[in-house]
Amino acid sequence: MVREWRAASVEPTAEPPSPDGWEPVSVPGRPESFAGAAAVAYGSLFDDPREPDDERALLELDGLYAHARVWLNEDLVAEHDAYFEPLQVDFEPDGENLLVVECRRPDDRYGGIYDTETVPDTERVPGIWWGASVTPQPDSYVGAVRARPRIAEGTAVIDVEVDVVAGSDLDDRVTVTLRPAGDSPGGGTMDRVPVSAEAGTRTTVEKTVEVRDPSLWWPRGFGQQNRYTVRAKLGDSARTVTTGFRIVSFDGESLQINGQQVPVRGVTLLSAREVDVERALECNANLVRLAGHVPSPAFVQRADEVGLLVWQGLPLVGSGSFDTERGSSLAARIDDQYRHAPSSIAFSVHENPLDLFPDRLGSGLLDRLRLRWRVWRSEYDHGPAREVASALPDDAVTLPVVGPPGTDPDAATIAPGWDYGEPEDVSWLLDTYPSLSTVVGGFGVGSVGVTDPEELAGFDREKHAAHASLSDRAESQAYQARALSTIAETLRQRDCGVVVATALRDLADAGLGVYARDGSPKAAADALATAFEPVQAFLADPAGSESDVVVHNDTPDPISGTLSWSSDETDGEAEVSVDPCDQAVATTVSLPSTGRIELTVDHPRGTSTNTYRM
Repeated sequence: MVREWRAASVEPTAEPPSPDGWEPVSVPGRPESFAGAAAVAYGSLFDDPREPDDERALLELDGLYAHARVWLNEDLVAEHDAYFEPLQVDFEPDGENLLVVECRRPDDRYGGIYDTETVPDTERVPGIWWGASVTPQPDSYVGAVRARPRIAEGTAVIDVEVDVVAGSDLDDRVTVTLRPAGDSPGGGTMDRVPVSAEAGTRTTVEKTVEVRDPSLWWPRGFGQQNRYTVRAKLGDSARTVTTGFRIVSFDGESLQINGQQVPVRGVTLLSAREVDVERALECNANLVRLAGHVPSPAFVQRADEVGLLVWQGLPLVGSGSFDTERGSSLAARIDDQYRHAPSSIAFSVHENPLDLFPDRLGSGLLDRLRLRWRVWRSEYDHGPAREVASALPDDAVTLPVVGPPGTDPDAATIAPGWDYGEPEDVSWLLDTYPSLSTVVGGFGVGSVGVTDPEELAGFDREKHAAHASLSDRAESQAYQARALSTIAETLRQRDCGVVVATALRDLADAGLGVYARDGSPKAAADALATAFEPVQAFLADPAGSESDVVVHNDTPDPISGTLSWSSDETDGEAEVSVDPCDQAVATTVSLPSTGRIELTVDHPRGTSTNTYRM
């Protein structure tokens, strides 16, 4: 086991790095002392980990950002170019072993969001982000196991691939077992697959396992997260992977899982951490969109466990041409890494390919004309992004382009109240460009997360200054909360099938997140959670003297309950019934000129409350 590490900033050369000075660091991690470095070398000395019955050792490095070279005992043993793929190096250790790993920033377009000013230098330190280990192995062992579940013509199968490393000539069998994971119902199976390999080679054996009467995996709120564990064993060596069955389709307007419509209420992640899964759930989100980066395996596993849908983005952000061959390869490799995950349901290629609003536009007639002019004169070629998307399986849900008005996006990012206009102008924007409300992949405004913000990477001070002062955290967060409530409610009332807010968590002292950099909730976290309640009541016209009250039901079951309302001037209640994944006008209420009005829905799943300040 590698326990102690040291690191240094280096200039990449053909030889193993030998810096003048090293400093102790923790691995895995992103040591902040190397923020801004173009390349960082990590070194460790470790003893032979083998016991008498072991023949070999396996070095595993996970999350090597972004490009890397690895030396063992001064021999170059590996080069790596995709941080989402684990690197494995099979070797015979010496008594004492020197490991040196050089990690450097990307030299192509595929650094994604970590290669932009949106992310502070401390978040993108070249390094070993997710895992590092050296483990003893027998003469021949299982290096990896992969699983792709599929349902075709009424038959459920799992295609299993097992990588076997042969230390000597091998003629044996791999035992492949299938068992329900956790509390999932069902029985198990066991098969033995022959494997033959020459000494010193790595081979892959395949087995298709049929699953009778499969228990399906469902997103949170729609059913159980049933999964299966696949185990591959050769002698004393074994590895497992957990997977699940679900059928995903998208008709251009709404998402269906296992034939059931699932209204999407999501949040964007700018740099995923496992704990963000719980934060997303606190916001009543049922999906996370990974903007221009790939998460760790632990993140995806946790999403599988709790039923949180994952929309994956290729690490490609911003304007400019890109190598489609490289992009297609990376897309296929991401799919290969996460094909087993039932939570992974959609894929996009190019994030924000045009910056049409470097300066803020207002709400007046001239500014609206300027917005329409910019949208009209913009040009973007979808061909390369679609070519990259075609590298994914035919049954994959792909939304190749995520971008602003003017890019003809497959998923729109809109910014009323930030890039242009006020939050209430979302209605004008969607009336002007109706196609934008089909899939909204991002909306939001920024706020400060700390009292005296200093690190402002990716934060537009001028756009923020139109609504609040950097020194007034309460004012800043109150505006963000009101803006997100207004936009989220409008999108839901327009029956937008996919609604995703930007973003979940700040990466600096200010940002578009509803959580601050340290994970503490801003005012907008509660506002978004209220707007994203699966069953919720909204005012159709909060600015009028009276308004219809619309009750939304984003659950798979019909609901019947009681709507009540209360203000300083009026109160009352009405019975309400709403079909699954639908909305209904419950009543019309008079609105107070000042103060507030509170709407409450009591229904079989619980109670939801929405408060409007007039």
